[in-house]
Amino acid sequence: MGEKDEKGRVEKGQAVGAGAEVRVQDEVAEVVANALRGHDVTHVAWVAAGGSNGGFYAAHYFMERECATVASHMYTSNEFVLAPPAYVDEHTLCVICSMRGTKETCEAARVAKELGAATVALYVNESDLTRTCDQKIAYESIALDESRTERVNSSIALMIAMNLANQVEGYDRYDEAMHAFDVVDGVYRKAFARMQEPAREWAARMAGERTIYVMGSGPAYGSAYIFSICNIEEMLQIDSPTINSCEFFHGPFEVLDATKPVFLLLSVGRCRPADERALRFLRRYGGANVFVLDGMDLGLGELPQAVREYFNHILFSPILNNVYMRALSAATGKDYMTRRYMWKVEY
Repeated sequence: MGEKDEKGRVEKGQAVGAGAEVRVQDEVAEVVANALRGHDVTHVAWVAAGGSNGGFYAAHYFMERECATVASHMYTSNEFVLAPPAYVDEHTLCVICSMRGTKETCEAARVAKELGAATVALYVNESDLTRTCDQKIAYESIALDESRTERVNSSIALMIAMNLANQVEGYDRYDEAMHAFDVVDGVYRKAFARMQEPAREWAARMAGERTIYVMGSGPAYGSAYIFSICNIEEMLQIDSPTINSCEFFHGPFEVLDATKPVFLLLSVGRCRPADERALRFLRRYGGANVFVLDGMDLGLGELPQAVREYFNHILFSPILNNVYMRALSAATGKDYMTRRYMWKVEY
């Protein structure tokens, strides 16, 4: 943890580390308190690129459903830089995430600072992002098996959202939610072991496919999006459109046939009926290449009922990245660390 002043606050620009003796929930609460101390926050903007951008979806979903006085917005970094929202000023908190300091994301932090916003960086490696932002919180990579689930970027962002809601207007499920973060890593570890065989079977069927559709909705949509653009397209170079289950019947269902590969995330919470409606259609008109991953099978039912909806992303994303993507990599013989263009050519 960074150096503290005489009042015990973390100094601006100091890292809030992941010390074993301190719960990450308490570290995040301190960062949010620091931001609110200097700013009357009416907006929060979640800014990042690629998977880091998708990783904010759980926090954004929570804010829109639970916080009435702070408006939540999500932006991909370069769009924020090129066309900054008019509301961004000293009443805005910008939470900005990049593992290594993506150029567009570092520039987004500079723009946010110039517009007067309070800024918090989520990072793995120090970069211009951490040097620009007022405060910073180190996170652990979702892709590493030793990383703790409550310490990955999506979990920390969700904690920030829950703390914003609690500190600004009160969130009556706050204690239950913070307890869920205490136990979610154990839930993930059990799901990781349980999903190995289903993932191998699914990957064996997909090995020769050129396109894999991924579907999800509500609290699981961010996980569906990341699975498509980061895991299947970026890492394995397989086409993968993402479809919101609620939009499936407004166009995309016309491409369905008995051979089409579809991977459906069945969420837990209020949007589950939309996923179930899509599933009924998929089972009627799809075929053997339709695969369903149910959040209840991942252990969401082990979390407190009042808050489990907000943890869909926290369990779906590491299972998709660390089990299903790895299984598909093995089945296709494609090393998921290879790229055609990323880090290789000028772009």
